[in-house]
Amino acid sequence: MGDRLKYGWISGEQRFFFLMSILDVFDRAVVTYHIGLTCEAKHLVQITQEALMKRQLFDKAEKPVIRSDNGPQFISNLFEDACTEFVMIHERIPPKTPNKNAHIESYHSIIEAECYQRHEFESYPQAYEVVSQYEYMEAVKQGAVKPKQIKV
Repeated sequence: MGDRLKYGWISGEQRFFFLMSILDVFDRAVVTYHIGLTCEAKHLVQITQEALMKRQLFDKAEKPVIRSDNGPQFISNLFEDACTEFVMIHERIPPKTPNKNAHIESYHSIIEAECYQRHEFESYPQAYEVVSQYEYMEAVKQGAVKPKQIKV
């Protein structure tokens, strides 16, 4: 599984919002994500646990490896403790080598081109709605969810 952070700009509020995604590199589906005005280690722990639950891997002995860059969320003690608790291997790519996490980098390039660049967000609620709708439509295209199934 690949994990990465992408930020977007809310021009109406002159601030950033963050998108953190967990992508399964085998089927290239975004398993889960976090959108927020902050993106902290606690959010990463939450979506990691959610990804394991969604893929019915939480209680399995064999877990996927999670690969990330070296951002503060990924090197935090909180996340490392969670990986230990979840019995997961956390693999960090070397600095300045985004090609080592190419699947998630590619996905975030696509969301930049197909979503962020097509909208000028005036508010966080608008950004949240547009990005969530984009994520939902991608999940439908990949067959990960049925139409009208809504993430709560």
